[in-house]
Amino acid sequence: MIGAPVVEVRDLVKVYGGHRGRPAVRAVDGITFAVAGGEFFGFLGPNGAGKTTTIRILATLTRPTSGQARVVGLDVAAAPAQVRARIGLAMQSPAIEGLLTGRENLELIGRLRCVPEPELRRRVAELIELMNLGAAADRYAGTYSGGMKRRLDLASALIHRPEVLFLDEPTEGLDPQSRAALWEELLRINAEGTTMFLTTHYMEEADRLCGRLAIVDEGRIVVDGTPSRLKRDVGEDRVEVALQVVSDALADALVDGGPQDFGVEGVTGLERSPRGLSIAVADARGALPAIVRRLDAAGVVVSGITMREPTLDDVFLRHCGRHIRAEEADRPIELGWM
Repeated sequence: MIGAPVVEVRDLVKVYGGHRGRPAVRAVDGITFAVAGGEFFGFLGPNGAGKTTTIRILATLTRPTSGQARVVGLDVAAAPAQVRARIGLAMQSPAIEGLLTGRENLELIGRLRCVPEPELRRRVAELIELMNLGAAADRYAGTYSGGMKRRLDLASALIHRPEVLFLDEPTEGLDPQSRAALWEELLRINAEGTTMFLTTHYMEEADRLCGRLAIVDEGRIVVDGTPSRLKRDVGEDRVEVALQVVSDALADALVDGGPQDFGVEGVTGLERSPRGLSIAVADARGALPAIVRRLDAAGVVVSGITMREPTLDDVFLRHCGRHIRAEEADRPIELGWM
């Protein structure tokens, strides 16, 4: 059940530097959004876009420069302790103690969270079962695999039954099997009523988990909506053409000529891809015979053709571009409340 907003952000700005000769960097540049109770919300963007800075502000680890951020009705700057008591946080690197067992890690975090002892014992048992850690609960956490460490870290973030769980790239570095298993756990937790705020680089992950998402670039939100609407707004299907000779000069000439010279109705874009050509078209199935004839007439030798509908990758690339971003190197090391 989706409820009233539990995360509210208005005109939020975070600036690093700007003193002692260091250039100012606007990591977050006036963003506004809200997340409803019970929602699974995704926050996507390229490296250096401001995702982690935003999540650190919402989790009370970094002070905003200006603007307002409220979590569960509390201002994160004015009431950080109260906010921390009601949220969970799982960052990119699992925060577990390797010389304690999995069970001892959960008990330690629970006591730090002031969970009463009888409730803590029940909660530890519940989370060990939920995260499928029963066989390893009494082994040192330092011996766990990457996927097991992620699940233990997630259990630690849930020990006090938070109303909102912030997840900063929780499946980074996991193998596909471990990632899929963690997705199922996250969906199950969300179905029980916990609001989820997820940052991720994986478009498939966002599509699988998020009911709604926002894409942020250079500190600003560039588009938001449901995955299905955002994909629909991209509009075109794609015909992916694998060439027998990838560096085909005849294919280059077609791309240079553009959609108008290509001369197939419905084609709105042509570009080179790693395997050959990527053709944007309103109706791939209907246009495919004409596309094949046009390629044959141009002398382009094709080794394979596939069709696909728009994906979140297409949405991301349309709004954020295809060039690789340079990471900002002027931000301070973030160790705590700043």
